[in-house]
Amino acid sequence: MRYAVVFEKSETNFGAYVPDLPGCIAVGESLADAKSAIADAMRQHLEDLKTAGRQAPVPASVCAYIDA
Repeated sequence: MRYAVVFEKSETNFGAYVPDLPGCIAVGESLADAKSAIADAMRQHLEDLKTAGRQAPVPASVCAYIDA
């Protein structure tokens, strides 16, 4: 499945989270590091759900850029 991921830049690193997978977060020193880390976190999160006998949530978040 394909999930939306939000990346946030701070002064020292990048954070990432998956709105459709509550608690699935990661941090990296660079955007590339954060992308790799969140991909690993997502795989682990989904595996943990499977191990617990739970279904992976259907992706529902939508991303868009809006000019203000």
